[in-house]
Amino acid sequence: MADRPILVTGGAGFIGSNLVARLLEDGRQVIAVDDLSTGSLENLSEVRSGRHRGRFTFEHLDIRRGGLHAVMERHRPEVVHHLAAQVDVRRSVEDPLHDAEVNVLGTVALLEAARSYGLRKVVYASSVGSYGEPSLEELPIDEDYDRPAASPYGASKRVALDYLATYRELYGLEFTALTLANVYGPHQTTSGEGGVVATFIGRMLDGQPVTIYGDGEQTRDFVFVDDVVHALVLAASRGDGQRLLIGTAQRTSINQLFTALAAATAYPHEPLREPPRRGEVRHSALDARRAAAALGWKPWTTLEEGLAATLRWAATRGLR
Repeated sequence: MADRPILVTGGAGFIGSNLVARLLEDGRQVIAVDDLSTGSLENLSEVRSGRHRGRFTFEHLDIRRGGLHAVMERHRPEVVHHLAAQVDVRRSVEDPLHDAEVNVLGTVALLEAARSYGLRKVVYASSVGSYGEPSLEELPIDEDYDRPAASPYGASKRVALDYLATYRELYGLEFTALTLANVYGPHQTTSGEGGVVATFIGRMLDGQPVTIYGDGEQTRDFVFVDDVVHALVLAASRGDGQRLLIGTAQRTSINQLFTALAAATAYPHEPLREPPRRGEVRHSALDARRAAAALGWKPWTTLEEGLAATLRWAATRGLR
């Protein structure tokens, strides 16, 4: 089975491009699919240009439009990592129909193609945004936590989880769903869910104003992209039929993040303050103990190490 390729939807995006690079380094054959609506070919420039030639294919298509069937018929992948999504909470509030079309119908289209061509497994990237506001006493949340989503984005990700379970029951299509905390690191742009690290770094390096929404005491569980990619790779062969949380269980306030990055970039200005944004929870943190048991995974990158690595990348490549 190891000689069959792996398909990555959203492969030109932030997490997807990092995953593609890791899989190629592991010696796998990889097909990346992306419509480039938010992803960028620049994220794949290194893997397209050199020693991975012959093991990497890029397919420019929208997974909702039927092209996946031809891709799967041609390449016969073993596993698909499904990362293609609409991830902007604010946009989901403004345009929930678009959000549902991408995140729900796009996932159904993927599952239909996967079961039609005999894929072994779907590894699905879900989000902490698929659950509503926990109390401080409930943090860090684990897999037993269940509260309605606070945004249409979160609702669409929850529906996709139900479809994964249904296709497993009906057709035997295996899955593992990873609920990710706020992922950050190289290749992240200044838009979308969890983009506060990229936004702060980009604006600080350019000397532009930085905005904090609300009082800045809201907290997030920031997990480095390399750690998340490792979880995705492990999930291709472990954790069947499970939804597992991927995070650090540590909470960092937006004010703390601003202070740390301002010090690292010698940013001299105070942040601008704006009202809180609709649809965003105030506090979040994820307990990954079940992922440790099911996948053999744990986060190994500290926030300080991850921010330093992201800053090094941003200084040489730029954020936009």
